[in-house]
Amino acid sequence: FVSSPPSAEFSTPLSANDPPLTDPPTSEETLRTALVGPANRKRQITRLPTWLQTPIPTSPNYKRIKSDLRGLNLHTVCEEARCPNINDCWGGSDKSAATATIMLMGDTCTRGCRFCSVKTSRAPPPLDPHEPEHTAEALKRWGLGYVVLTSVDRDDLADGGARHFAETIRKIKHKAPGMLVEALTGDYAGDLDMVDLVAGSGLDVYAHNVETVETLTPMVRDRRATFRQSLRVLERAKGVREGMITKTSVMLGLGETEEQIWEMLRELRKINTDIVTFGQYMQPTKRHMPVHNYVTPSVFETWRQRALDMGFLYCASGPLVRSSYKAGEAFIENVIKKRKAGRDVSTMQQSGGIDTKSIVQNA
Repeated sequence: FVSSPPSAEFSTPLSANDPPLTDPPTSEETLRTALVGPANRKRQITRLPTWLQTPIPTSPNYKRIKSDLRGLNLHTVCEEARCPNINDCWGGSDKSAATATIMLMGDTCTRGCRFCSVKTSRAPPPLDPHEPEHTAEALKRWGLGYVVLTSVDRDDLADGGARHFAETIRKIKHKAPGMLVEALTGDYAGDLDMVDLVAGSGLDVYAHNVETVETLTPMVRDRRATFRQSLRVLERAKGVREGMITKTSVMLGLGETEEQIWEMLRELRKINTDIVTFGQYMQPTKRHMPVHNYVTPSVFETWRQRALDMGFLYCASGPLVRSSYKAGEAFIENVIKKRKAGRDVSTMQQSGGIDTKSIVQNA
């Protein structure tokens, strides 16, 4: 395994000069309340903030992408998890400008996290052996530069579905060598050999979500998932290949404290996690965990800056930010291409066959 020393920034103590999370909201960030219920049993609720309201998807491109997916029997986390950004990500002017996160291994998960709307079952249907080929062919047709693959958890399978995931990545790279692949995986029940298998399949970004701070993990995630196990997954993936970019995502609004977020970020920097994203938790149905609080855009911006100051390569932070966010993908794509270009230049320099000055001038 290849690993690099942790950044010194993660140990920087909380400064008294840091802006608190309790800064008064701006006029645009003031929450609205309403009284609902029968006259003798009125209760006050908080209305959905304006910054979380999104349009209903109706664009022609949205309909085309949905049709393509159904025709190939492919699933997306965009639909299964009811992502609020689906209109934005699928509604580009053409399919090559769109972003869709493909969800492998079916639409039924063996775990029951309290925030997630994906269907659950102890015995999901068997894997589709044609899915890796169909996925690769669909993505090749779309001509995307960057694709995100994720999957349901499959604790019913001996390998957790790792071989199926790795095979899909290899087929994508074979059909579209220039396409960059981000894999958002589960924890494979702590089997780090399966992490090695997926991380070594040719992907460019290995993502695994811690979802929330350590203290809240038992209340938010399935009992088989732990914060420390997620850290081990990210650390192991980082060491599989030099230059591997690792990424994780966190929901705010579950009742976490400021110090708990700081501690989580420090733990992520200890293992050299490159990218972190913050988004607002939104209750998908009444059966799921309620929203504890709505975090304002200005607080999200505060955490974005704090993460960058700690040494993270990139941080997307905002109410509607999710694990796969196309603005973030554009940035990561640029970083990966620059790194690859740098390695190519270095290799050619060593062989004596490159004019470095002309390369820099033309970059």
